[in-house]
Amino acid sequence: MEKVPREDVQLVPGEGMFWSCRQSIFDEMKKKFSQIENAAEEPRVLCIIQDTTNAKTVNERLTLNLPASTTLCKLHEDIAHKAGYVIGTFDLAWGNTSDMTPLDHNSDSSLLESGFEAGKRNFLQLTDKDGEQPQIASDESGAADSSGLDDSSQERFIEPLPRDCTAGCSSDYSSPSYSYSSILSKSETGYVGLVNQAMTCYLNSLLQTLFMTPEFRNALYNWEFEDTEEDPVTSIPYQLQRLFILLQTSKKRAVETTDVTRSFGWDSSEAWQQHDVQELCRVMFDALEQKWKQTEQADLINQLYQGKLKDYVRCLECGNESWRNDTYLDIPLVIRPFGASQAFGSVEEALQAFIQPETLDGPNQYFCERCMKKCDARKGLRFLHFPYLLTLQLKRFDFDYTTMHRIKLNDRMIFPEELDMSPFIDVEDEKSPQTESCTDSGAENEGSCHSDQMSNDFSTDDCVDEGICLDSTGSTERVLKPKSMLTFELFSVMVHSGSAAGGHYYACIKSFSDGQWYSFNDQHVSKITQEDIRKTYGGSSGSRGYYSSAFASSTNAYMLIYRLKDPSRNAKYLDVEDFPEHIKRLVQKEKESEEQEKRQREIERNTCKIKLFCMHPVRMMMMMENKLEVHKDKTLREATEMAYKLMDLEGVVPLDCCRLVKYDEFHEYLERSYEGEEDTPMGLLLGGVKSSYMFDLLLETRRPEQVFQPYKPGEVMVKVHVVDLKSETIAPSISVRAYLNQSITEFKQLISQATELSAESMRVVLERCYNDLRLLYVPNKTLKAEGFFRSNKVFVESSESSDQQLTFTDSLLWKLLDRHGNTIRLALLLPEQSPGTLANRTVCQKAGGEPDATFDGSKANRKSVEAILEESTEKLKNLSLQQNRGSITSDSRKSSDASDFEHIESPARDPDSASSACAAADNRELENRIGGMEPSASAGGGAASSDPENQLACEERSDSEAHNDRSTSSVDSDILSSSHSSDTLCNADSAPVHLANGLDSHSITSSRRSKAHEGKKETWDTAEEDSGTDSEYDENGKTKTEAQYLYFRADAAAQDDSSGDAQKCLVVHVDKRITLAAFKQNLEPFVGVSSTQFKVFRVYANNQEFESVRLNETLSSFSDDNKITIRLGRALKKGEYRVKVYQLLVNEPEPCKFLVDTVFAKGMTVRQSKEELLPQLKEQCKLDLSIDRFRLRKKTWKNPGTVFLDYHIYEEDINISSNWEVFLEVLHEPEKMKSMSQLAVLTRRWSPAKMKLEPFREVVLESSSVEELKEKLSEISGIPLEDLEFAKGRGTFPCDISVLEIHQDLDWNPKVSTLNVWPLYICDDGAVVFYRDSTEEPMELSEDERNELMKKESSRLLKTGHRVSYSPRKEKALKIYLDGGPAKDPGQD
Repeated sequence: MEKVPREDVQLVPGEGMFWSCRQSIFDEMKKKFSQIENAAEEPRVLCIIQDTTNAKTVNERLTLNLPASTTLCKLHEDIAHKAGYVIGTFDLAWGNTSDMTPLDHNSDSSLLESGFEAGKRNFLQLTDKDGEQPQIASDESGAADSSGLDDSSQERFIEPLPRDCTAGCSSDYSSPSYSYSSILSKSETGYVGLVNQAMTCYLNSLLQTLFMTPEFRNALYNWEFEDTEEDPVTSIPYQLQRLFILLQTSKKRAVETTDVTRSFGWDSSEAWQQHDVQELCRVMFDALEQKWKQTEQADLINQLYQGKLKDYVRCLECGNESWRNDTYLDIPLVIRPFGASQAFGSVEEALQAFIQPETLDGPNQYFCERCMKKCDARKGLRFLHFPYLLTLQLKRFDFDYTTMHRIKLNDRMIFPEELDMSPFIDVEDEKSPQTESCTDSGAENEGSCHSDQMSNDFSTDDCVDEGICLDSTGSTERVLKPKSMLTFELFSVMVHSGSAAGGHYYACIKSFSDGQWYSFNDQHVSKITQEDIRKTYGGSSGSRGYYSSAFASSTNAYMLIYRLKDPSRNAKYLDVEDFPEHIKRLVQKEKESEEQEKRQREIERNTCKIKLFCMHPVRMMMMMENKLEVHKDKTLREATEMAYKLMDLEGVVPLDCCRLVKYDEFHEYLERSYEGEEDTPMGLLLGGVKSSYMFDLLLETRRPEQVFQPYKPGEVMVKVHVVDLKSETIAPSISVRAYLNQSITEFKQLISQATELSAESMRVVLERCYNDLRLLYVPNKTLKAEGFFRSNKVFVESSESSDQQLTFTDSLLWKLLDRHGNTIRLALLLPEQSPGTLANRTVCQKAGGEPDATFDGSKANRKSVEAILEESTEKLKNLSLQQNRGSITSDSRKSSDASDFEHIESPARDPDSASSACAAADNRELENRIGGMEPSASAGGGAASSDPENQLACEERSDSEAHNDRSTSSVDSDILSSSHSSDTLCNADSAPVHLANGLDSHSITSSRRSKAHEGKKETWDTAEEDSGTDSEYDENGKTKTEAQYLYFRADAAAQDDSSGDAQKCLVVHVDKRITLAAFKQNLEPFVGVSSTQFKVFRVYANNQEFESVRLNETLSSFSDDNKITIRLGRALKKGEYRVKVYQLLVNEPEPCKFLVDTVFAKGMTVRQSKEELLPQLKEQCKLDLSIDRFRLRKKTWKNPGTVFLDYHIYEEDINISSNWEVFLEVLHEPEKMKSMSQLAVLTRRWSPAKMKLEPFREVVLESSSVEELKEKLSEISGIPLEDLEFAKGRGTFPCDISVLEIHQDLDWNPKVSTLNVWPLYICDDGAVVFYRDSTEEPMELSEDERNELMKKESSRLLKTGHRVSYSPRKEKALKIYLDGGPAKDPGQD
């Protein structure tokens, strides 16, 4: 009973503790949720970091999701903690740009201020700092420990995930960028990699092997460069010395090889050529021998790498042996014998096969000089000496005679770590005195020994000894060496990964200092194990069958280098302390160079590079662009001075009249100015050093009496154009800065202050984008609500006219702005000559009255259009008058230039046009349309302005001011503010519209938006669907007219003395909604002929011209400053097509010759088109033909096709299209083609005995039978039917082929019975068929004759544009140029 109270006493405190703990947990959770809510309100920045400091982490990613307010300094700390590096030992750079400028790790700028984007992925790269890898943080200094990370931090995502494999075991060699599983940093391996320039992995592998060869490295260090004898740039040994010193002493992870390749005489293109590493080894050794002549190292290559062998032939009857000695630098070992199904299993097997003799018997018997007859013999090779450094090349690249392609043999071949060569030495020959007295030859064989290259023509010159002994001991001592001295240890395996077409090289090399194997894979150096070496054997784990190579790994050993195990000769690497004095000086020089490079990188790292703009006050007010590079510690004042000099403003504007402002080039927006911050460092103003900035700088200038306007952050820039309804002008813009929260009323007051216009009657129109004009009429609405942005464009008008009472879309203001937005400027080139009628009209105009006086005294340096037309026709005036007198009764007037005037229908054909009254009317109309400088001379004869001089001055002022404002389009001030131009109206009723200024003008535009949103659609007067073009005429032949009023104005182009055609150019301002038909009608007075008598060609950027033929289409595809060329010639009517006619000359070198341009019409027969062609051909081409002695046929590029029969009708039997092309073929006999069932084939005889192709002859077949074809060919050639063979030509007409190839390359005598099946597919006229006599043997050609014929054929086929297939492009040979560069071959492309 006593326990109960005690329990009660104990429960009460326990329950209190429970509630207390529960409350504290709730408080903590509430605090956490509050933090989460606050963090949720702040934008987050997702950073994805790639660690590129070593090969293991190059594919890994660190992912951090940080608040946008995080500083760059904090970002570096977080990444260092995540990656496990010491802060300050690495750099961060942007990963999605080419600029690798690192981010400032000491900056307090936030991520957003530094260019990071919230809500998007921001890619960064973690790179080495000053060429040194990051230091790994110890556990005490804050190593990366996932357990210690804050809960809010993102986990580290690594991809791809590491494979489960043993340490030191490489899981894949197939990729060029593979990495071993136990990759260590440079500081731990102690070795430096080599940068791959592009495809120089083969070079890197060989250089690392030579560097890791103590005897070669030490000998290279002992050589001293004499700068007085050679240029260091072209000295190969000197550049190798420098490279080896960097490999031994540099702190970088990898060094460049460009200096070495430059000493080879290579340019940058060689870096993109992959070569064989064994070939490079040979060529480099030859180059070093040449460079080392007359030095202590002259015989270094031979001492280290040269061996000796005997090439012998022994008679099996008498035992007599003929032999010679050869030297070699490497031993080529066959992987798989020719014709064998299995490869050799090991290097020992391949070596045994290399020295295995072959028996010469049967037809291959050897002529023995002792027996004086052909006898069976044994031919083979014997090794006499092995070099100190033994190089074995595994011949994995072979040629497959089945597929006729190079292949790579990936079969497995084992090689030992220690190789005993004693079984392969010929001891008897070593002991034989005869061997010692034999002549050595073959040094000119470049050190390579191939059994199939050995000559049976043995040398008898006993006075030359080019063989190099391995040591200085005598021959007897060499012979008595025990076989244990022929043990070689493997130290380098050069591996190839890929195919015969290309791949990747890297080297596995054993260090003689510690016995450790390393992988040297370009810039990556890592430790590997024996297991990794065994993986380079190649092949698969299965049996060695014939197809095993196809399924084997493509990564395998290609070259093996062994070193003789001889303690007395085996050298060690020279330490830095033991370097010769000249090498120590070179080390110091390279160290200073590296320090200088480091300082330069530091300067680059702290340099801000930003776009700089400046509106140059002298150079035509052009916006100039440059790049400002300024150190982050330079002040704004110093940066302004740098920009001042960079923009060449010295002597133009005083320095104190310039300032730098923040600028947005895309929106043409001045963001802010920097008042009072002249001494602030640029690093702070720009937000730190960045690879790219989200803004630019503008160097702003002012006149000395002006004051700079302050630009505050948050303001928006508005370009204000004042519209004058009376003069119908739009003034150049003035800039006004406003705030987005200002109301429309406040905004109008602001504009009123800047423009001195009344705010009460002001109308403000915002142009948000093209085709979007908005009248701002709600007084209390803010600018932000109306759609204002950084940079805006508005039009203001403040007259108290009745126009304000109209609906906006019905008002004159809207029409002016509509015209302003749709008017484009075109450069138009008139024809060089005008027809006689134009000269007539010009003469009549002069007779009718003098031009207006305003033209004579103009000071604007601009010519009137009338003056242009007068000059353009002056040359033809006398000729035209003579033509008029001689042919006044002629029905038509022909052009003096047939190519330009294609049967022009002259207005002179109309009898009324000859009358003086009509001429006077034409004169008045022309004067009214081309009033030139006269203000607003219209088609209806408008009144002239009372003050033309003021208007000319206004024009000059407008042009000048237009250059001051980049937001104004090219037509803003020049077109709309000019009152001197010809404002022509295209009015269907020819009724003038009275404007506010009292002019009877045609200058009001149609709607570019549907008027008052009525939903009306434009009606298009389209031609028939099957017509190639549209017509200006209706069915009754009357001209179609526009139902809309569209702006058109033409001015004389500015004079250019350097161009003879400048006086014939017009600058046309036109509403781009005008149709091509109406546009041409407006051009009639300037061209001088009816719109049906000239053509419009659009000129593109590459100066190509294309005719615009669709008359009902608008000019909406044109833009400012597009070029147009006008050419005289008849325009097309509905159902007509322009056709180019080419002559087909089957037996000429150029079988396609242009004749004439003509017009075919729908429904016309082929015979009718031929009748119309006859006079053109006679007049323009001097071809006097009979209608029955030429034919028309289809043209597909250069190929002749279907023959058109006379009764065929265009668009019914023959499809026709715009800019169509046809062949005209002259017939030397009556036409044989009478029906579509016939087939016309072009045949050509091949005569092998003459090595000659006969001319083409046409054969007309009644069917597609092969037998009929052969019978026809037999009939015309006389070849017996059973001996006749034929083949179809290949390619485009005339199917040219070399006479050296035609006999073998074509598919002769196909086994088919009809022509329209595979492989012939002859279904249409124009196919080319070669035929020959099968009993005729080809001509026997000598080598010189063949070469001469090959040159002639090559020249012939290249002229005709056909490929010369028998001269394929050869691979570029690997060469090292000792004179510093390749000699230029003048005959080489």
